[in-house]
Amino acid sequence: MGDLAAIILAAGKGTRMKSDLVKVMHPLAGAPMVAWPVEAARQAGTSRMVLVVGHQADTIREHFAGTEQVAFALQEEQLGTGHAVASAAAALGGFTGRVLILCGDVPLIRPETLRGMIDAHGATGAALTVLTTRLENPFGYGRIIRGFDGRVIRIVEEKDATPEERGRREVNAGIYCADAAFLFGAVTRIGNDNAQGEYYLTDIVTMANEQGLRCTAHAVADPVEVMGVNDRAQLAEAGRFARQRINRELMLDGVTIVDPAATYIDRGAVVGRDTTVHPGVHLSGETRIGEGCTIEQGAVIKGSTLGNGCVVEPGAVIRSCRLGSRVMVKAGSVMEDAIIHDQTAIGPMAHLRPGTELMAHVKIGNFVETKKITMGEGSKASHLTYLGDASIGSNVNVGCGTITCNYDGVRKHRTVIEDDVFVGSDVQFVAPVTIGRNSLIAAGTTVTRDVPPDSLAIARAPQVNKDGWKLKQRDQ
Repeated sequence: MGDLAAIILAAGKGTRMKSDLVKVMHPLAGAPMVAWPVEAARQAGTSRMVLVVGHQADTIREHFAGTEQVAFALQEEQLGTGHAVASAAAALGGFTGRVLILCGDVPLIRPETLRGMIDAHGATGAALTVLTTRLENPFGYGRIIRGFDGRVIRIVEEKDATPEERGRREVNAGIYCADAAFLFGAVTRIGNDNAQGEYYLTDIVTMANEQGLRCTAHAVADPVEVMGVNDRAQLAEAGRFARQRINRELMLDGVTIVDPAATYIDRGAVVGRDTTVHPGVHLSGETRIGEGCTIEQGAVIKGSTLGNGCVVEPGAVIRSCRLGSRVMVKAGSVMEDAIIHDQTAIGPMAHLRPGTELMAHVKIGNFVETKKITMGEGSKASHLTYLGDASIGSNVNVGCGTITCNYDGVRKHRTVIEDDVFVGSDVQFVAPVTIGRNSLIAAGTTVTRDVPPDSLAIARAPQVNKDGWKLKQRDQ
C-alpha cells in the first residue's frame, strides 16, 4: 500500500495521568502507549508515518529515533485535533494517497480493523471514512449523526450536543481514513466556534457533505479496540486487555498458560510451542523462550533468551541473559546479563551478575554469586561461594565457601583456574593468581601465589592439640 500514510496524534500532555511523563509514553504491556498505534499502522501497510508531537516532543522522538518510515511534526500549541492534523501536512507534502489518522492514546486498535476500514473506504468511493462503535454509555464521546441514506453527515461533540443527540449510542472512535487532497484542504478551513474553542477534526465531516463528497462510517464490533486512555485506571484496564490478547495468541500457537489472568507477558516476548507458563510469571523486554520449557510460578524473565527444554523454578529472576537448551534455573535465583549454555543447572538462590558466561553442563548451586566470570564445561560450584573476575576452566570443582578476593581496595584483579582443578572448601584466592591444570587446593587454604600444574597447594597453620586442656580450665 504505497499510497497509504498515517498521522498519529501524540502532542497532548495528559493532565489526568497526574504524571511528569507525557501520557503517550506511559508503558502498556512492555511498550509506550503510542508504540501500539504506530505498530498497528505499520502492519496495516502504511508507507509513511507522521507523529504529531508537542509536550515532551524530544522524549517521543528519542524513542522512535531510527524507526523506518516515521517522521515528526511539532504542534507547539495544542489547539485541537484539526490543528494537529494541519501541523502534519508539511511532513506529508506532495502525498496524494489515502491518510489514516490515529490517536496515540488509543492503543488497542488492531491492524485487521484498520485494513478493513481502508478496504471499505476504497470500495465505497468515499473521501472520508470514520471508524465508529456503539457504547451503552457514550458519555464524553462525539456522536455520529447519519442522514436518511445512512451516510455520516455530522459528528457532534458531547458539550455541543442537544439532549436528543446525546441519546445516540453510535460514537466517533477518533480514527479516520481520508483522501489526502480532501483532508489537507479541509483542515485549513476548520474554525473554532464551539464550546471548547478548539479546531475540531470532526468538522471535516460536514465539509465533505457540503462539497457533495461521500462520508461513510466503518463500525468496529468490539469497543475495547477504540477505548481511549486518559488516566492510570484506564491504563491498567487497557493493559489487562492487551495481556489477554497476547496470552490468547500464544496459547493458539501452542503455549500452555495455566492461568492467563495471572500471567504477565509483554508485547515482543516470544514463547515456543509446548512450553508451559505457570501463574505469576513475568516475561518482559525482548525475551525469547524456546520449545518445551517449563517456567514455574513467580519467575521473572526480562530481555533474556532461553533455549529448548529449559526449566525455571519458582521465584527465579533472569535479566538480559542467554540460556542454552535444557537449562534448569531453580527457585529464587537471579540472573543478569549472563550467557548460559546447554544443560546447565542454576540455583536455588543463585545470583549470576553481569558478565557471567557458563558453558555446557555447569552447575551453580544455592547461594553462589558470580560476576564477570567464564566457567568451562562440566565445572561446578555447588554452594555458598563468591566467584568474581575469574576465568575457570573445564571440569573444575569449587568447594563450599570459596571466595575469589578480587579487589585490593584500589583496583580489581583476575583469578585464573585451569582445567581439572579440585578446590576444597573454605578456600580464598587472593588475585591476581593462576592455578595450573589438574591441581588440588586443600580445604582452608589461602592462595596468594600461582600454583603449578599437577600440584597440591596447602596454606594453613599447623594444628596443635593440647591434651587435657579443657579439664585444666575447669579445675582452675
